[in-house]
Amino acid sequence: MHAFDVLGEPVRRRILELLAEGERSAGSVCEVIRAEFGISQPAVSQHLRVLRDSGFATVRPQGARRLYAVNPEPLREVDDWLGHFRRFWTPPLHALATELARGRRERRLAAEADRPGEPTVATASAEATQPGGATASAAAPENEQAEKRRPG
Repeated sequence: MHAFDVLGEPVRRRILELLAEGERSAGSVCEVIRAEFGISQPAVSQHLRVLRDSGFATVRPQGARRLYAVNPEPLREVDDWLGHFRRFWTPPLHALATELARGRRERRLAAEADRPGEPTVATASAEATQPGGATASAAAPENEQAEKRRPG
C-alpha cells in the first residue's frame, strides 16, 4: 500500500498522532479512536494492522498487551517526497510570519504610545546619548516640537 493511501485515512492519521505522543497500548488507542470516530474495536484493530503492515507503526508484546509506537522511517520518506514541493509554500509562510511580526510590533508601539508618562521606543531612542555627552533631546530641542506636531 502506498504511503498516501495509508495516510489518506483520517482514522489512521489520528492514530499516528496519538502514537507520536509516545508508545500506547492497543486498548488505549482503541478507547480514544472509538470515542472520537464512533467505530468498533475490530475496525480500530484493522487500522492498527494497516499501519503496522505498511511500516508506519511498530508493535511489541508486553505480557498480554500490545504496545504500538510510530516508526519514523516511512514518515521520513514522505517528508523527502514533500521536499520537492516545499518551494510552493515556504516563501509565502515566511512572508506571513514577517507580516504577523510587523503587526505585533505596530500594536505594541501603539499601546506604548497610548500610555502617558512612559517613554516609547521612539522616545527612548531619541533620548540616546549623542557624541560629546549630550542627549538627543537636549542637543536638538526641535525634535520635541516635531513630536508635538506629529499625528498619531
